[in-house]
Amino acid sequence: MRFEEFAAARLPALLRYATLLSGEHEQARDIVQEVLARALLKWARIERADEPYAYVRRMVTNEYLSWRRRRRLLTVPLEHSPEPVAAPLAEHGEELWALLTALPRQQRAVLVLRYYEGLTDPEIGDVLGCGSSTVRGYASRALATLRVELRTDSTKREGAMP
Repeated sequence: MRFEEFAAARLPALLRYATLLSGEHEQARDIVQEVLARALLKWARIERADEPYAYVRRMVTNEYLSWRRRRRLLTVPLEHSPEPVAAPLAEHGEELWALLTALPRQQRAVLVLRYYEGLTDPEIGDVLGCGSSTVRGYASRALATLRVELRTDSTKREGAMP
């Protein structure tokens, strides 16, 4: 498969994945653009991999995880093209999205890889460069945080009702 064919076929999935990781459409576009530019240069090696998409997805994950370490200029989008919210998030609304974006990057990456990409713990460990037990630890802490926050929010709502 040529790079152009791969990019055309996988661009929507990569953008959705990066948006779920970063929580921002513009940052997701920047991440995917940066990754695809590097992937083009390495395409001969990437296309020989068992799963080129998994390889590029890992590049996106690494770019997202290292994004904060680099100094970047804030940009303003030149055009507004609203993208649909990913289906899993649309069901649960803005409240869940806000809670997910408040999680540490590694924990959010684990949840997105597990529940959106459908990867197993060993596969997530391969993407993040850590062991399965570390993945389970991140997932456990992230889900515990979400449970506490959701319980706290529901208690506040019940207390506000007359």
